[in-house]
Amino acid sequence: MKVSSTTNTSSTISGFILLGFPCSREGQLLLFGLFSVLYLLTLMGNGSIICAVRWDQRLHTPMYILLANFSFLEIWYVTSTVPNMLANFLSDTKVISFSGCFLQFYFFFSLGSTECFFLAIMAFDRYLAICRPLHYPTIMTGRLCASLVVSCWVLGFFWFLIPIIIISQMSFCGSRIIDHFLCDPGPLLALTCKKAPVVELVFSTLSPLPLIIPFLFIMGSYTLVLRAVLKVPSAAGRRKAFSTCGSHLAVVSLFYGSVLVMYGSPTSEHEAGTQKIVTLFYSVVTPLLNPVIYSLRNKDMKHALKKLLGI
Repeated sequence: MKVSSTTNTSSTISGFILLGFPCSREGQLLLFGLFSVLYLLTLMGNGSIICAVRWDQRLHTPMYILLANFSFLEIWYVTSTVPNMLANFLSDTKVISFSGCFLQFYFFFSLGSTECFFLAIMAFDRYLAICRPLHYPTIMTGRLCASLVVSCWVLGFFWFLIPIIIISQMSFCGSRIIDHFLCDPGPLLALTCKKAPVVELVFSTLSPLPLIIPFLFIMGSYTLVLRAVLKVPSAAGRRKAFSTCGSHLAVVSLFYGSVLVMYGSPTSEHEAGTQKIVTLFYSVVTPLLNPVIYSLRNKDMKHALKKLLGI
């Protein structure tokens, strides 16, 4: 990667400048405290689910194994952005190295893609459990579950490998200021010395696919689930069937709702403030809420967490 500079001030900078949330020093310290608490709560919540599934034999089923892996993913997803954000709150320069920026870009989007794939296979698991209950134990075996989990991680981390290698080899000019709290591709591409339409085309083609393909798969799975549930004669049976996938639907709505607002709107350009807020929601708030959603709506998980905490 080559870096050019057009000003004296930028010539002394050894990386990009992440503006984050510009405010007074007192405001920066307040934000540091707030996001530190949110980060710790996210780690504790998702870590509790992992421990509950690990130590409660009743939760050693595909649905909860997938949930534990999903919680593990959420821990790393939020860790790809928040620690650097916290460091920036206390920093005067707010500089992130070039390698650090591209690594954050790669891990953030790879983990986000992996999350989309996980949401899809969790929907597939619910489809099998509700629409094919008699065949569920023979189809969703431990081996298939493990294969699906590995496939999600491999697909997620290979998807953005080529785009990040291409972008990291480009030349950057100007102030190198990114008006965001993370290294987002939009601001990065805007800082390139000359336009690269081929790179932009490749990225704009590859980026939506990990969102769109799993989303269509999820919608297809729940369409079949809805059709099967509506055929259940008793209202109690329908409620029980819906309750098994209610938590997953809530998580899908939170994540995809915010991501589609950000990347799926007719206009790809958003004000910097809007970008930050929406990105903050799906990258920080959603991983915080997921353990709450799954624990509040699931009796087995609530019992396992109470046992884990000694309540």
